[in-house]
Amino acid sequence: MLYLEFLFLLVMLYIGSRFGGIGLGVVSGIGLVIEVFIFQMPPTSPPITVMLIILAVVTCASILEAAGGLKYMLQVAERMLRSNPKRVTLIAPFVTYTMTFMLGTGHAVYSIMPIIGDVALKNGIRPERPMAAASVASQVGITASPISAAVVYYLAQLSDINPDITLLSILMVTVPATLCGTLAMALYSMRRGKELNEDPEYQRRLQDPAWAERIKSTTATSLNEALPTSARNAVLLFVLAILTIVFIAMVPEVRTVAGAEKPISMSVVIQMMMLCFGGIIMLATKTHPRTVPDGVVFKSGMVAAIAIFGIAWMSDTYFKYAMPQFQAGIVDMVTQYPWTFALALFIVSVVVNSQAVTARMMLPVGLGLGLEPALLIGLMPAVYGYFFIPNYPSDIATVNFDVSGTTKIGKWYFNHSFMAVGLIAVVTGSVVGFLLAEIVIG
Repeated sequence: MLYLEFLFLLVMLYIGSRFGGIGLGVVSGIGLVIEVFIFQMPPTSPPITVMLIILAVVTCASILEAAGGLKYMLQVAERMLRSNPKRVTLIAPFVTYTMTFMLGTGHAVYSIMPIIGDVALKNGIRPERPMAAASVASQVGITASPISAAVVYYLAQLSDINPDITLLSILMVTVPATLCGTLAMALYSMRRGKELNEDPEYQRRLQDPAWAERIKSTTATSLNEALPTSARNAVLLFVLAILTIVFIAMVPEVRTVAGAEKPISMSVVIQMMMLCFGGIIMLATKTHPRTVPDGVVFKSGMVAAIAIFGIAWMSDTYFKYAMPQFQAGIVDMVTQYPWTFALALFIVSVVVNSQAVTARMMLPVGLGLGLEPALLIGLMPAVYGYFFIPNYPSDIATVNFDVSGTTKIGKWYFNHSFMAVGLIAVVTGSVVGFLLAEIVIG
């Protein structure tokens, strides 16, 4: 019966994934009701902490966007790319990685993709090389961001088990690991695919007058817009917010309130600081709150919160119910072959299309299996697997932004532009993370 119920869980996740976003959350709500009232599973608690973290971070980042901060960051990134056009394949992935590191979400990279493609095309570089790697890097950076929901959830759960695990110790593993993964796929991308003068699809488009005109006339740039000083100030304040969070994480004494038995949880600190600095940015830049919900960060963040609400609640209810029966066999397998848990993380991520949801679903499973926190942290890069099926918004947008036709979904669906670079980044990051975690956390 447990296997049939697990199959039901996968079916509900698949149906939800066909709708994506909010659809994924509410379809999971249907699954949750069936689990509880038909299969008689005791319901667990909804993922309130994760949702509140997402709401707080998204609110602050949305105010940053409304204040012009994202446009300022985009202009800085574009100047970097255009000052080193021949190295765009190496630089572009680190640009999108950095944007995700700062914002805690990969949904802010859409505006930079046309610029990456334009720089590549203008310099005779196959646009697929930097664009596919940049799209993947924008998601790889999530497990390295100190304000991402996935990282904060790991921190909240593991610090209760081992007080020596801090935000800094997690980042000391995930940041170098994901940077190594990003570098590995960038180096691979340098020579991938045919040169433009040999690419049949690009040459075919050049023969089409409409496509040829579009290719030749494309000039994507953000540098022609003059931004107020407040846009730069908004970015500086947002960076200060991140540095403040990291500082508080490094110095537990700051989190100790008189009369309290233990320091304030970092998940609470992040919520407080994001709301606080969101207010500071709004007041300092005179940003009207009415414009905040109109940005891409706010919309994507709210969708993510609803998706996590349904998926995590449904999945957690099943795994808590099934864990006693599954535990013995899985423990033996994972003990002998630790990488198999990374494979489990990867497969779940392919299904649910979210690193935060994967973390919320699978970390309790890993802890329930008795896995060491060091192993769980080291394998964190494996929570990114949704490049495998090319239906994620950033990947689809990247394909559409590439007017040359070199970034594509292949004839056989799985032979798409993001497969090789995604596997290289995740495998490299997981291996490096596994080795680093043994040293940093032990």
